[in-house]
Amino acid sequence: MSLALSSLATMGFQAAPLVTRAAAASVSMSAIRPGDIGTTRPLGVFDPLGLMTKNPEKYRRFQELEIKHGRIAMLAFLHVIVTGAGYKWAGYCSYLSFPPLKFEDIPAGTIASWEALPQAGWAQIVALIAILDNSLFAQDPNREPGDVVGDRIPWVRYSDPAVKEYKLNTERNNGRAAMMGITGMVVHEGLTGNPIFPIEYVPGKFPLIAGLDALFA
Repeated sequence: MSLALSSLATMGFQAAPLVTRAAAASVSMSAIRPGDIGTTRPLGVFDPLGLMTKNPEKYRRFQELEIKHGRIAMLAFLHVIVTGAGYKWAGYCSYLSFPPLKFEDIPAGTIASWEALPQAGWAQIVALIAILDNSLFAQDPNREPGDVVGDRIPWVRYSDPAVKEYKLNTERNNGRAAMMGITGMVVHEGLTGNPIFPIEYVPGKFPLIAGLDALFA
């Protein structure tokens, strides 16, 4: 089954933390500890290259990057599904291009949308994300990895430690699934022209419904 479908199927999945004596002994010299956010079943502590043993000081930075990339991947994956279903902004995306480009003219696919958008548009997107990443959503080293809003923006907070741990593990696992999913979409589109292969892609219709019968026939 495609990576994209696997990602969608795992949205909302959260496995219980894995804590075993064997695992604790095997990572005793590592920055990762069983029970940390993200060390969930079935892999638990997963560091096959021993990066956190060789460079434990980088663990915090790797956590921040994984959370950030996971959030972006979740948005990217859902973007392909939503725009592929025909839900797009009204009006023009660019007046400066020739001819002017409307949002509805931009394909839903990953590669196709990249090719359709003018280079100046991509430059603006990259610049905006960089500004937000270094200002409004800058990571405070005194806060937990991924807590980039603090008290400046009203956000959901969980006072129950067990509920908070569950939610954080859910986000981490969904982000990992989404990174695999959006990567699968890019690969599938590059090879077949269809970002949700093997499901038939029908522009303007919800792709999973459009190809559900064919997939399970």
